[in-house]
Amino acid sequence: MAVNTLMNVSVKCEYALRAVLDLTLMPGDQPTRIADIAARQKIPQKFLETILAELKKNGFLESRRGAEGGYMLARPSETITVGQVLRSVEGGRTGRATLDSAGPLEEFWGKVDTAVSGVIDKTTFAELARQWREKQARYVPNWEI
Repeated sequence: MAVNTLMNVSVKCEYALRAVLDLTLMPGDQPTRIADIAARQKIPQKFLETILAELKKNGFLESRRGAEGGYMLARPSETITVGQVLRSVEGGRTGRATLDSAGPLEEFWGKVDTAVSGVIDKTTFAELARQWREKQARYVPNWEI
């Protein structure tokens, strides 16, 4: 997954998005072990532990302890947007760095920021999961001869 070049999305933020999407794709509402998420998403486990704890603190995830423990979504994926998770992890910053707030391009960059916010604030993890499942269903190999 390529990191967006228009928005300054950190690796931490990218991993947080992957983790929430991974949990969205899990069937049922059973907890998922950190090691399983880390392996599927190719995220260093120690870094993922920090990210998941932050997502839990911010109300996106809940956890269960014990042998059957792990993380799961704290609320339905239809109610969690990409923008909410981005802002949570980035501390509210999702736009670009401003070099000159009174410069000739400020109006243009304001429109870009508004457009990007419109997309990330309307895109839920349920929608991303649906799109992913549809894409995967189209590319099922057919081994018939």
